Amino acid sequence: MADERLATMAHLLRRAGFGASRDELDDYAARPYEEVVDDLVNPERFEPLDEDVLERFYPHIFSNKDNPAVWNGRWFWRMVNTKRPLEEKMTLFWHHVFATGWTKSEHTPSMVDHIEMFRQHGLANFRTLLLAISKDPAMNFWLDNSENHGDAPNENYGRELLELFSMGIGTYDEPDVKDAARAFTGWTFEQPLPLYPFGHYGAKFEFRPEDHDNTEKTFLGETGNLGGEDIIDIIVRQEANARFICRHIYNFFVADEPQIPAWSVTPPQDQEAIDILVKAYTDSDADIRTVMKVLFLSDFFKKARAKRVKCPAEFIAGTLKLTGEFREIEPGLAALDAASIVMGQKLMDPPTVEGWHTGKEWIDGGTLTERINFATARVGNPDTPGTRAIIDKLSGSGDPVTPAELVDGVLDLAGPVEVADETRAALMQLAELDGDLTFGSSTDRIKSDDRIARMLSLVVASREYQFA
Repeated sequence: MADERLATMAHLLRRAGFGASRDELDDYAARPYEEVVDDLVNPERFEPLDEDVLERFYPHIFSNKDNPAVWNGRWFWRMVNTKRPLEEKMTLFWHHVFATGWTKSEHTPSMVDHIEMFRQHGLANFRTLLLAISKDPAMNFWLDNSENHGDAPNENYGRELLELFSMGIGTYDEPDVKDAARAFTGWTFEQPLPLYPFGHYGAKFEFRPEDHDNTEKTFLGETGNLGGEDIIDIIVRQEANARFICRHIYNFFVADEPQIPAWSVTPPQDQEAIDILVKAYTDSDADIRTVMKVLFLSDFFKKARAKRVKCPAEFIAGTLKLTGEFREIEPGLAALDAASIVMGQKLMDPPTVEGWHTGKEWIDGGTLTERINFATARVGNPDTPGTRAIIDKLSGSGDPVTPAELVDGVLDLAGPVEVADETRAALMQLAELDGDLTFGSSTDRIKSDDRIARMLSLVVASREYQFA
């Protein structure tokens, strides 16, 4: 049985980040839980990563600024190495909510800026984030607000703003969509220079007053010459907004919910938890940092272990935290994008504006095979830094290790990973085939090292390892 304090901290770090190596976990667990949460929700206390090192050591890769795989590899590097784990986790979360894809624009610089915008505003007041996303060129093009003109409104952004980004189906009516769209007329972007042959240029937001509808509008019961900022302010004052965003947060950080289209007819599985988050959201006037702190300190969060299927990005980054890879400069960073794609998640390019379907929909015969192959190939090598560290901890005394000690030790050091009785029984059956592990001779040590690595491979291939 894992130490409860350690298990609770490991749970926090999986949800507020992408897991931790055992040494990192021990350091965190030596501190009061509340103190760690306070640091996590205030990432600006810690130095940002120096990404210049990637440019120096990967010049042949990072010279290609127009390849999303390069930037996604960089993002995985940040997930693994950052001292600001919640900053990266919030970035991934908002990318799920405000799903915006590269495929339509095929303009990588704008998508890179789009992701950076989430990094900057992920813990801000929701008004700030909603204003930033409404001005974001990648979103602007993705949902056609650049085609939203005063004399010819385009309702695409106005509709998705209400349906998927802020309030949910059933909380507004069709005239609200139309007048929201009219309020955002003239919100567009400067056409960037072509990527080739000139270079890699992003796009900038531009408001064109001559293209804006200045007539009277009525939105959610409020009437006036409303602009986009007014629409955002009205949205954030609605209880429906608080409930919708808090359910998104619960779905990503606590436990898998049904897919978003079902939310209008399917109540939350834990209404009390949602009510706690909504109160924090409302009392703080939509401050996301406050909501996240309340969430991480709550009893419902601490009890919600193994209630979410890891998305591919979480699975990959968490496995790399376990193996200790990419802490130093090494080949293969850009290839992590391909690994994520075959698991069902292409970062910077969600399949639709609805985003990725989560929970059990991440898992099918093909994607599960890809997950297991990825994880077992990495942890199964005794020379991988993280695997070597686990081997050294289990063999450090030089005394024989019983099969039960092998199973429990690997489960503890790999997470801790809490498994069902039948899973542990299956692991024990394998461990008992060769008896105790011994480390007296070099031959015994090599054999025992391989057995520990093989046991670790079975743990990451287990059903339980798929859950956060």
